[in-house]
Amino acid sequence: MFLAIDQGTTSTRAILFDESFEVVKIARRKFKQIYPKEGWVEHDPNEIWKTVEEVVKEILDGQDAKKIKAMGITNQRETVVAWDAKTGKPLYNAIVWQCRRTAPMTEELKKFHGDFIHERTGLVVDPYFSASKMKWMIDNVDEVRKALDMGTLRFGTIDSFLAYKMTGKHVTDHSNASRTMLYNIHNGNWDDELLNIFSIPKFTLPEIINTAKVIDVTKWGILLSALVGDQQGALFGQLAFDEGNVKLTMGTGSFILMNTGENAVLSDKGLLTTVGWKIGEKKTYALEGSVFITGALIDWLVSIGLFKDPVEISELADKSENGGVYLVPAFTGLGAPHWDPTARGLLIGITRATARENIARAALEGIAFSIKEIIDIMAEDSGIEINVLRVDGGVSNSDVLLKIISKSTGVAVQRPKVVETTARGAAMLAAVGSGLTNMDDLRSYMKIDVEISEKKGLKEEYNVWKKALKRSKNWTT
Repeated sequence: MFLAIDQGTTSTRAILFDESFEVVKIARRKFKQIYPKEGWVEHDPNEIWKTVEEVVKEILDGQDAKKIKAMGITNQRETVVAWDAKTGKPLYNAIVWQCRRTAPMTEELKKFHGDFIHERTGLVVDPYFSASKMKWMIDNVDEVRKALDMGTLRFGTIDSFLAYKMTGKHVTDHSNASRTMLYNIHNGNWDDELLNIFSIPKFTLPEIINTAKVIDVTKWGILLSALVGDQQGALFGQLAFDEGNVKLTMGTGSFILMNTGENAVLSDKGLLTTVGWKIGEKKTYALEGSVFITGALIDWLVSIGLFKDPVEISELADKSENGGVYLVPAFTGLGAPHWDPTARGLLIGITRATARENIARAALEGIAFSIKEIIDIMAEDSGIEINVLRVDGGVSNSDVLLKIISKSTGVAVQRPKVVETTARGAAMLAAVGSGLTNMDDLRSYMKIDVEISEKKGLKEEYNVWKKALKRSKNWTT
């Protein structure tokens, strides 16, 4: 058996998989979200570690730890922890990927270093990524500054912090390192010029190791042999091993990743270039686009009393056209390819004839069209024709939405039988890292639950939606 720790933004889960990477047992703990100021988001690192201990304990209850051959960690990306190497204690709350406190800093950096940072890292300059969070801690937290002066300051993303707590080793993998804005995506190392821009000493950062690699035996007697960012973990868990494979995770938001093989495709249209994983000497890259609001839109429609549940939204949308109504789900701004934090959600085209089913349809089309926009850019930037889109996440349970996505993109949509793809990817990587399997053997574990292939359509609806999208921009400036 194999164990995956899935340390997410709102909860920590441990998932036990059997030899065929089918789910055996799941344990979950939520933890507190901390909002010190408007736009600031923090987590307590000690509470996160406590939830990890609790879920592992629950999994091991009645289970022989010796039967678990290896474990892997997959994690919320970009979130940063600072701790003291001498005491092992966190020096400040973790600053979460959602936190916008460094927006003024990144706006200034974008003016002077935007193109350089994009070329070196494959990322756009944004508070989303880790480097500005580290810089903020150094500049604003006395304990962090003292540890820096003493030479005991250590920074790490969540994977790194948990690996340190489990093994005492200060490591991270290439998939997580590539989300920091300090990693040279071309040579796979921390970049000295980027470190100088952010004034971050290299000694504070973890050693970058392969995604699948033996790290050490943990306190539970289980071998830790994989670290991977959550979206890259889902790409691996979808067995998207070949160039051109694309996965779409639809949860609170949507994350779309395309495997671009050993070629780091730099997008000039707002997509991100990231490392998928590094195994042996081979580094696999991916193009990434994100839609900030997906499941959160469905939740909002239910919370305001317009629909009783997500099922009703799908049922009504399946029976109706949009009636000239269009919805842009820019509730927290727009992600790729626009990167407009000032955009806001827009519902337009309402008349006296507008009915609930029109709004239901507009909502699902708004999600599908946001995804189509990114899929089209991926195909254009990479020069690779996309034939299949592998989906996961809670929102992927709507077959109606999958039909709309397939119809608007002209791409077949596949939902696997095992939808815990992020954790499954970590478990599979742990098996590879411990030498118990290889990627070719893993291919046999791909089992499709639903495949939907629609003839391409909705062209006019998409074009009108793009006009609505344009109107949603620059709202709060």
